[in-house]
Parts: sequence; C-alpha cells; structure tokens
Amino acid sequence: MQFFLGDPQGYQGPEFRYAGGAEGLKADADAAGIGLYVHAPYIVNVATTNNRIRIPSRKLLQQHVDAAASIGAQGLIVHGGHVNKDDDPEKGFDNWRKAIDATDLKLPLLIENTAGGDNAMTRYLERIGRVWDAIAATEQADLVGFCLDTCHAHAGGNSLETVVADVLAITGRIDLVHCNDSRDAFDSGADRHANLGAGKVDPELLAAVVRDAGAPVVLETPGGADEHVADAAWLRDRI
Repeated sequence: MQFFLGDPQGYQGPEFRYAGGAEGLKADADAAGIGLYVHAPYIVNVATTNNRIRIPSRKLLQQHVDAAASIGAQGLIVHGGHVNKDDDPEKGFDNWRKAIDATDLKLPLLIENTAGGDNAMTRYLERIGRVWDAIAATEQADLVGFCLDTCHAHAGGNSLETVVADVLAITGRIDLVHCNDSRDAFDSGADRHANLGAGKVDPELLAAVVRDAGAPVVLETPGGADEHVADAAWLRDRI
C-alpha cells in the first residue's frame, strides 16, 4: 500500500490522520501483513540549483524519511527532480550526491523514473546512470533504491522490452514497480496514467515488466475502488 503523508504539491510537513497515529498505523499494518510505502511530495526537487526550492526540498525529504520510518514503511519514493533549462546537468547529479550526504536515511529511499522534461534527472537511462554514479560516492548508497514506473518509462522514451535489464545494469536493483498504463504515445513526455489494458502500452509488455522486475507492485491507475479491483485482477491474471 502506498500513500502520501501530506499535500503532494506543498511544503507542509507530514502528518498522521490515522486513528492511533503512527504507532497505530504501524501496528495495524503489521497485524494485517501489509507492506507500507510512502510517496514524498511531488514538489520535492533536490537536484535543482534554485536554493529556494532545493533547501526546503531537503528539509521536507528528511521529514518524510523520519515519518515513513516511524510507521515501518518499506521505502520512501521520491521523483528524480530536474535542473533549469540553462543549467549544466552535472550540477543536478552533484546535488543528488549532496542530498544523500545531508539526509539521515532510516529506510530505503527509492528514486523514481519520471516521464517528461528534457532537464529531468531520471527520465533518460543515461541520466539515471549519472545520478547513480554520483550517489555511489556517498556512505548511504546502499540505502538508495529504484522505483520503476511503467507509464513514465513508456512516456519517457524507454523501451519496456528492455527497461528492466537496462535499469538493473545501472542500479543493480529494482525495489518497487509502479504498474500503470499510459494515455499517451511512446516518448510523449506526458505523465498521464491509464487503467491497465486501456492505454497505449502493449499489455504483454506491461505484464512482462512486472514479472521480470520481481519486485513489489503498486498500482496508481485512475478511478475508484471498482476500477482498482479490476486493474489488480487484470494484472494478477497475467503474472
């Protein structure tokens, strides 16, 4: 199960609205055998050269690391972020190194590939590799993992036929899969999820990615409970 602990688009710190707070959530999840994942706010961008964004992003990241660890989460997912149009991407890679050095990681931090943006840190495989090279120099590198989003990979121009092998060759690990179809064409750069089998991704490739990754799966597809149950059944039938 994956959820946010605050406004996905705001800098407010995490909060627990669950009855019993963090301790109650952890106890109930443990009793039910449910693995928890927390998604950091989308607004977090530790790669940017803009101090007014990077500094509060680091603070927010640490707050969410602490909160996610307090409920026994399996990992904290964070997007790779981006630099500005005229910036040297090298600055973004090095800012990732600095962010890992500055953060007290108490659980795995799972960096997610993103769908769009020419200045993104984790849209293209080559840049994912550069982020990993930078992080490898830190003492906490073993606590940094990868979250593979199938919609983002497709829309970002990464072939689903080889993406699992390509990512593993770079990171050595895939800790979580976000299994989502895409409303848009390959390499569109558009981050618009679709229900499984209803989008532009080859259904067989979608299922193959999940099988080959061999990691826990989270669905982030549109709709309510009925649609989500149908998507889970669709995937279960194919893996």
